Amino acid sequence: MTRIDRRFAELKREGRAGLVAFITAGDPDYDISLAVLKGLPSAGADIIELGMPFSDPMADGPAIQASSQRALKAGQTMKKTLAMVRDFRGQDNVTPIVLMGYYNPIYVYPVQRFIEDAVKAGVDGLIVVDMPPEEDAELRPQAAAAGLNFIRLATPTTDAKRLPAVLANTSGFVYYVSIAGITGTKAPDLAEVKGHVGHIKVHTDLPIAVGFGVKSEAQVSAIASVAEGVVVGSALVASIAQSLDEKGKATRATEPQVLGLVERLAAALRHPAEAVAL
Repeated sequence: MTRIDRRFAELKREGRAGLVAFITAGDPDYDISLAVLKGLPSAGADIIELGMPFSDPMADGPAIQASSQRALKAGQTMKKTLAMVRDFRGQDNVTPIVLMGYYNPIYVYPVQRFIEDAVKAGVDGLIVVDMPPEEDAELRPQAAAAGLNFIRLATPTTDAKRLPAVLANTSGFVYYVSIAGITGTKAPDLAEVKGHVGHIKVHTDLPIAVGFGVKSEAQVSAIASVAEGVVVGSALVASIAQSLDEKGKATRATEPQVLGLVERLAAALRHPAEAVAL
């Protein structure tokens, strides 16, 4: 079992959904980003998605786009992102870390060396949002052979004909995108989410984590009643942005502000609401 498999098994025994927390590596700078990364588990994050900064994050909304730009401006690279994971593993060998982003930074690394270095660093899985099943031959088989979970996205437009291709060779969990569009720009509709998640569950035994547009404690609590995981990203990187000074630099408030938000969301997740309006 991978760390991801073990974590979802633990969550099942506890009878609750897991909080999947997304931050962008190197946002707003390496040291603060590493401190936030290290603080996420104790704040209540069950799984961490670590964004790989990229200059053209086409599936992301303004908040995550801005976080990528801040990280790149501060000098973040793929090597530094993997170094963050290695440092994190020095204190935490159980919390799963999934690298999320786009294929270009992996391609230029290049692929085989990236996979080797990611495994050595302690990465558990990959979400590559611009690599559909038909175009994953350069990465997915090698990543899977190395023990990395390859996690794919299902969306509101993934129909019965398309779903088998999405689920084929997926491992760890399925990431259900709760809205049509880019991250952090709309609020999910619980009734629609419940229907789509139920349909996916008919075709897979993998846990399902729901993300995109999830920001509030009420949303986290409600979605936790229908899925095994709840992903929060834009709200966390927006919290980082709001804590910065007029020059875009971290302040004393940056780390406690974002980790405080994670604590509140984790608390709400541990007391999931029944189906309520979002």
